[in-house]
Amino acid sequence: MEWIKDNFKITDERNLLDVKAIHHYLSTESYWAKNISLSRVERACNNSLCFGVYDGEKQIGLARVVSDYAVHAHISDVYILPAYQGKGLGKWLMQCIMEHPDLQQLRRWSLGTKDAHGLYKQFG
Repeated sequence: MEWIKDNFKITDERNLLDVKAIHHYLSTESYWAKNISLSRVERACNNSLCFGVYDGEKQIGLARVVSDYAVHAHISDVYILPAYQGKGLGKWLMQCIMEHPDLQQLRRWSLGTKDAHGLYKQFG
């Protein structure tokens, strides 16, 4: 699926993911995946429903959803690059995840965060 807003795009198209850019952010900027290996990021992306956020061709954000597509989904590795924060992209990303057809009718959603409770609370 693909969503477009202004110059930004969110898509679940796996072949568009810039895994090296994702690895760079997660391993150097995130508090939850410091020093994670590239091979582990590749494996995580390959085994998840990933939502890439793009400004033109440049990947500027990500969210991974790990799910059985029947009962439970866990949202992980959510980020928007700092230069793009404050533009509503994180909220839009969560909206796209929640409306994805493969993730409807789930009974339970989970995620862990230490600093973004306000954003995620809006989505239950």
